[in-house]
Amino acid sequence: MEVSFLGKALKLDSANDAKDIVDAIEKSSLETLNLQGNTLGVDASKAISDALKKKKTFKNALWSDLYTGRLRSEIPQSLEFLGDGIIASGSNLIQLDLSDNAFGPDGVKAIDKLLRSKACYTLQILKLNNNGLGIGGGEILAKAFIDCHKSSTIAGTPFALKVFISGRNRLENEGAKALSEAFKILGSLEEITMPQNGIRPEGVVLLAEAFKQNRNLKTININDNTCTVSGAKAIANCIPHLSKLENLDIGDCLVKDKGAKLLSSALAACSTLKCINLSFNEIRQDGALAVLKSIKDNNTLTLLNLDGNELESVDEIQEKMTEYGKIDVLASLDDNEDPDSEDESEGDDSENSTSEKEDEEESESEEKKATENLDDLSLKIMGMGLSNDSPLLKEDLKTNGTCTEISP
Repeated sequence: MEVSFLGKALKLDSANDAKDIVDAIEKSSLETLNLQGNTLGVDASKAISDALKKKKTFKNALWSDLYTGRLRSEIPQSLEFLGDGIIASGSNLIQLDLSDNAFGPDGVKAIDKLLRSKACYTLQILKLNNNGLGIGGGEILAKAFIDCHKSSTIAGTPFALKVFISGRNRLENEGAKALSEAFKILGSLEEITMPQNGIRPEGVVLLAEAFKQNRNLKTININDNTCTVSGAKAIANCIPHLSKLENLDIGDCLVKDKGAKLLSSALAACSTLKCINLSFNEIRQDGALAVLKSIKDNNTLTLLNLDGNELESVDEIQEKMTEYGKIDVLASLDDNEDPDSEDESEGDDSENSTSEKEDEEESESEEKKATENLDDLSLKIMGMGLSNDSPLLKEDLKTNGTCTEISP
């Protein structure tokens, strides 16, 4: 049974403020508690926690966007109370969604005990999108996964997370490295969604190695990180290991022409793909044509997004897709950009030349600064009590045509 107070915009400070929620929990055979879109204080959290302690049937904690306008010091206390309630109940958690709560590494520390507990041996879906985790939060999370897997395996019920969603968290290479080690150990993931995390090619390579160990992967989304050639090559190398892959989103990752060509051979061998997003990658005509050739015999494909690249002839792309009988799966090319006059270097991204290295460092600095500004703005606005739909947060993030998130 689900108890839902979704979008009620309730300000829950005291135990009395939470009375309606507590009563609803106590009267139900609770499986799902949806508190999204309210704002929860410490005393109210304790009251809800006490009610949860009696609910062994509890499975799904849908608690995104739950702390608007709260002090950063309040949130960890609230999370600890809620976690303690779940642990004490003896329940087996299936889904935990804490997205769009600006709690940073301190929030991860607050749920660390829960993630290591028996309650999470059964956890299948974890959503931590837009939490400001940072490198530290990613490292804490990875260690909790590893420890939970170890203890649960000893208990005879190995931790087998299926869905991990953690976008807009500034994980960077170090966070990606820590999580990749955890992913290798789990080997159970079906969806890994990590867009806009400031991950560079080194981190992408490490993640790709972890993808190989998760043979049931259906969805990979690393949109708006940075692959370059080495990252694209690593992704291409891992795809043949993933016989169930359906959704591949590496849009806005600086794949470029050579990266697209490297990917094309892997795409040709993956007959299960339904959605491929390679938009905004500075891919030119030859790279795009190589991708088209790779999917011409794919009968499962429903979306190919090449928009926002640097194609010399959009007409040729459309004609080829028509020839292959797949024009209906080609996303709009309205944002195609004019190619630069200079030819793209066909060398890999080993950065042998000083100018290439300087260009990448400058790009990295600008990317990091932009990400920090955007995340800081998000934190400030959430702290002011505005929703994520506020006009102040509406940025042109090029989201049109990206792969749809697929969750169990």
